[in-house]
Amino acid sequence: MIDKQTTLDKLNAFKKLDKFSTSAWEERGLNPSDSEMCNRLQSLFNDCADNLIEATNSDFKLRQLKSILKSWLDSVNSSDYDTEEREFICDYFDQLSKIISVDFKDNLNSWLYGKVLNTLFKVTSFFKGQDKIIETLSQDCTLCGSKLETFITRKEEGIPDYNWTIIQCNNCNEFNLLSTGPNIKELRFGNYKSIEQLSKTEYTEEQANARLEQIKFFRKK
Repeated sequence: MIDKQTTLDKLNAFKKLDKFSTSAWEERGLNPSDSEMCNRLQSLFNDCADNLIEATNSDFKLRQLKSILKSWLDSVNSSDYDTEEREFICDYFDQLSKIISVDFKDNLNSWLYGKVLNTLFKVTSFFKGQDKIIETLSQDCTLCGSKLETFITRKEEGIPDYNWTIIQCNNCNEFNLLSTGPNIKELRFGNYKSIEQLSKTEYTEEQANARLEQIKFFRKK
């Protein structure tokens, strides 16, 4: 069991971080979001840390600490943020979960990717696993020609093809559109990262490509 004082020291150090400073965004290769949003998130994480400090001082059990962390995560509406902001938020919740020694991976995956997607796809790009690859899907990046591979680690009959996925090539940062097809239970990303999920009940292929072009336009450096 981790020493109580060590946990408290780490939580207090977390509070002192300027978590959404300009330099913090730039370290991720991103332009800062607006100051109002950054200040709001800074306060939210500090208040969350205060709750965890109080609970740790009161000798709360791990399940109680996890419940506190979950309530703070649930208070953040993921639809209010773009993909890069959501990933940033998840990174800080992940830091807190490690400080208090609770397993928070499924909660973060559900919040980041959506509950349906997390249930159907055990996406392991954020928390990588070592599952055996049974099939590899591949498409060429439309800009640099790199192979964008999706590694299928588990399939199950009857799972619909729910989403278009806008992905970003790790080699040249170009945005591409991915459709994996049905019956995929678990997968792992290859030479790309997921940027946005578009439900096929709401987006035709033409509409998904239109959204892709929007992202290409607005996220160009």
